[in-house]
Amino acid sequence: MNLNIDAVKAQTFDAIVIGSGISGGWAAKELTEKGLKVLMLDKGKQLEHVSGYENAMKNPWDTMYNGRLTVAQKESHPKLARDYPYNENTEKYWMNDSDSMYQEEKRFDWFRPDIVGGKSIMWGRQSYRLSDIDFEANLKEGIAVDWPIRYKDIAPWYSYVEKFAGISGEKLGLPQLPDSDFLPAMDMYCVEKEVKKKIAEHFPGRIMTIGRVANLSEAQKAQTGVGRSGCQYRNKCSLGCPYGAYFSTQSATLPAAMKTGKLTVRPDSVVKEIMYDENKNRATGVRVIDTNTLEVVEFYAKIVFVNGSTLGSTSVLLNSTSNRFPNGMGNDSGELGHNLMDHHFKIGASGEWEGGKDNYYFGRRANGIYVPRYRNIGNDKRDYVRGFGYQGGGSRAGWNQGSDAKAFGADMKEALTKPGPWRMGLSGFGECLPYHENRMYLHKTEKDKWGLPIVVFDAEFKENEAKMRIDMQNDAAEMLEKAGMKNVRSYDNKSYPGMAIHEMGTARMGRDPKTSVLNGNNQLHSVPNVFVTDGAAMTSASCVNPSLTYMALTARAADFAVREMKKKNI
Repeated sequence: MNLNIDAVKAQTFDAIVIGSGISGGWAAKELTEKGLKVLMLDKGKQLEHVSGYENAMKNPWDTMYNGRLTVAQKESHPKLARDYPYNENTEKYWMNDSDSMYQEEKRFDWFRPDIVGGKSIMWGRQSYRLSDIDFEANLKEGIAVDWPIRYKDIAPWYSYVEKFAGISGEKLGLPQLPDSDFLPAMDMYCVEKEVKKKIAEHFPGRIMTIGRVANLSEAQKAQTGVGRSGCQYRNKCSLGCPYGAYFSTQSATLPAAMKTGKLTVRPDSVVKEIMYDENKNRATGVRVIDTNTLEVVEFYAKIVFVNGSTLGSTSVLLNSTSNRFPNGMGNDSGELGHNLMDHHFKIGASGEWEGGKDNYYFGRRANGIYVPRYRNIGNDKRDYVRGFGYQGGGSRAGWNQGSDAKAFGADMKEALTKPGPWRMGLSGFGECLPYHENRMYLHKTEKDKWGLPIVVFDAEFKENEAKMRIDMQNDAAEMLEKAGMKNVRSYDNKSYPGMAIHEMGTARMGRDPKTSVLNGNNQLHSVPNVFVTDGAAMTSASCVNPSLTYMALTARAADFAVREMKKKNI
């Protein structure tokens, strides 16, 4: 009996955090720094900071296929191989298709990491605040449900996480894109400065700025204190950064949490379900499957933070059934799994610039430019709602411009020593509306290798997004033409949900338990000691990259949770 009690004690914590990505890392940091004993669970393999980044210090010629996939890899990973995030150099960071089984009623690209740190290792690092234009849009337009918070509620928490994460950028004072607490902005290339000037001349209200990015243009005490240093301008971020120059769980939040001595990290742990006590109306802990042994282990805690990324978190909640919750924990509204959103992109234009021939750039800037949303702002009214922004940037062709040339000899070699023309590209990222019918759900009979139900996707972009894409393509071409670019070509390479890897909305926040899953503090309406602070919580998508908002929501919810614990409310 005593052995039993000791075993339960060893598996009991103040808090459990499911997932170790961007939001999970923040949950672990905040909860441990506030004095809680925390268990962090992740289905992925351990990935050590620095030593785990096997390809980060390799030269291009040290790889077998220069980052490209083999035919065999494409055949064994038919879904992952559809797009660029999965390649020779990052293959070990992603789950195999055979382990990440899912079905599609409509095409959905699901990129699932298989490492501690999750997508914080491979993310694009673009970091933008939502504004009240975003938080108020659903209510004003009568779409979906109202956000239960406004910008003033989250603004202090944006500042809080920005000071630790480190966001470089330029202040603009725009209502649709609030400024952050910035590190110094990275410099634009000469072609970008030219396009920025011309856009301002020809299109009042449209602004080009340098991207707001979680790369340290200048490491400050908050970052050096956990062992981070400034950006080396290598642009190999997706391989993992040995310098800790961009924000990731391994470089930032995990060292901070480990410093407290209160964090236990358990990799190779698939969370099967959250356990629930009907008498207390509380979660009691989680049931975990060891990915190597398939042993089932239970862990117990006073609070549970669900940060398994939007689709993973929702899967756990849907699979956490009981007499009280036959359709998934916290799913009284029936909205769990619905309102699935992602940004639509892969559309825009590019062109050549005849100027700047005496200029080149130094290093490889791990950042691009950004054009904030200008459609449906102020007096601008379109035949669709919401809007889009542009990412992109300039570049100049180097020696590889001759890689396919049908020539040889001294003249060709001499020509390759001279850079080719400057190019400039604008690529749109548009908002997707929160459609109830866009959903994910668990298959009734099909199971994965751990015996858990596989996910089925039924989501698509609709008419509003299609109308928006017309402007996204035409505006990009028009701006480049007015900026003096030559040979401007527009494109639409088709975008499917999941491809932007900005999944959101399947356990949305709201004011009414009848129409939402979470309240304004990211608590399940019906289970007050369970919090969801990743993309699943989003009530609408905005058109900006969402990760900074996940960070702020997580820090805010962790602060609330600890205060409520001290009051004995949870």
